[in-house]
Amino acid sequence: MRLLLDTHIFLWLIAGSERLRDPARSLLIDAENEALLSVASLWEIAIKVNLGKLTLERPFEELIPEQLSVTEIDQLPIRMEHLAALLKLPLHHRDPFDRLIIAQALAEGLPVLSSDPEFQKYPVQVIG
Repeated sequence: MRLLLDTHIFLWLIAGSERLRDPARSLLIDAENEALLSVASLWEIAIKVNLGKLTLERPFEELIPEQLSVTEIDQLPIRMEHLAALLKLPLHHRDPFDRLIIAQALAEGLPVLSSDPEFQKYPVQVIG
């Protein structure tokens, strides 16, 4: 199964956080599944690091590529069909990064691993 990770799920995974619980953890461990991280999440992480709202254990440009490789998570680029889906979303959620992740999930037909209750307001499968 292909899965799209919300930004916080990726951060919890690479930090080894107890906040990452089953079934998300089980799905990420299963080698049969393909985990994807939106470029929007990478952008969000970079912005939060730059603003001082997020501290990483090592520099972004070292840690993130290493962790994407170690965890075998592929990047999902932002495509025109994702932006078209974004334009059709109701404004239940105001976070632009989360809205883009939701739009990508809808356009790609992917379930999203997220603990954000706002995701439940959209017609996307949420696993958290």
